[in-house]
Amino acid sequence: MPDIDAVLRGAVESGAVPGVVALATDRAGTLYQGAFGRRGLDVAAPMTADTVFWIASMTKAITSVAAMQLVEEGRLELDAPLGPLLPQLAAPQVLERFDAAGTPFLRPATKPITLRLLLTHTAGFSYNTWNPDMGRYMATTGLLAPRSGKLESLRAPLVFEPGERWEYSIATDWVGQAVEAASGRRLEHYVRDRILEPLGMTDSGFIPGPSQQARRARVHQRAADGSLAPIEFTLPENPEFYGGGGGLLSTGPDYIRFLRMLLNGGTLDGAEILRPETVAEMGRNQIGALHFRPLRTAMPAMSNDCDPFPGMACKWGLGFLINGEDVPGRRSAGSLAWAGLGNTWFWVDPRSGVAGLLMTQILPFADAAVLDLFARFETAVYAERAG
Repeated sequence: MPDIDAVLRGAVESGAVPGVVALATDRAGTLYQGAFGRRGLDVAAPMTADTVFWIASMTKAITSVAAMQLVEEGRLELDAPLGPLLPQLAAPQVLERFDAAGTPFLRPATKPITLRLLLTHTAGFSYNTWNPDMGRYMATTGLLAPRSGKLESLRAPLVFEPGERWEYSIATDWVGQAVEAASGRRLEHYVRDRILEPLGMTDSGFIPGPSQQARRARVHQRAADGSLAPIEFTLPENPEFYGGGGGLLSTGPDYIRFLRMLLNGGTLDGAEILRPETVAEMGRNQIGALHFRPLRTAMPAMSNDCDPFPGMACKWGLGFLINGEDVPGRRSAGSLAWAGLGNTWFWVDPRSGVAGLLMTQILPFADAAVLDLFARFETAVYAERAG
């Protein structure tokens, strides 16, 4: 088995990725930290551990923790209709069909939206990246994507009745709105004061400062022939809302502290972020007989198809993918995981007491080379632990 450095260095030397940062931790501290390559193919700056990445949907885990803090405090309820708190969700509409002229037809939903449904992606929302009907609706109506930072972008209709199925979605952006409404604070400030600063995540936030901006990794696009090229990819500087579903920037060492907190049942270095029973509940199946559905791309420039564990029945907790079986040589059954659009990936294995992450900045999502590298990195971490 090659050592971890060799796995990562080899991916850079082969041209599979321009640069990569990877870390692993147990409950006591960092097991591995490595950075290889460059921050971008068009820059000389080397990739370093403190390189800043847009972590996109790895934001969802942090926003979910924020919501569960408010559940602990009785300021949010998992199963109460959210309409009284968020009037925009009081009368959700379901996209039923398009007529022959392409006009969308909506109908009222028959069930209310709750925080649990939002946290589990079963509320009925979707993403145009993976749902062609939502893409068609947005093209027809001019609705923007949440990455625009415009509040109007959240006014998308549902694509199914709340609770009917699992579909990856903008729901966690609505969780962020619920956190704001229940706490009376902007999500940026709440997350900073209640999660990032207590965990010592000093390089993480929705708005990067000059130091973080100077250490940003470049986003790259992989072409059909496998080649990579840097692209201009910007986030709004003054968004109308902070994206609880994908707005954070962070570093590997920062985010590994968040994962270590989860491994330790909600506390890190004396800072209690959540109670142990809350962390345990977040890691339990919350979607009953429903299943995680592989993501099928509707926007090939933004995402490939994504099925992390083909043939395996996977579930969703309160913010996390849960694998239903042991992954040979890798994580245990019941581990928590997710990722970011720019191919940043993490896992948390409570049974084995290990967590890890791998960060790149490559589009489209679910890049085959990065997924292969992530699997080999994770395998090497477990092999090294086994001695």
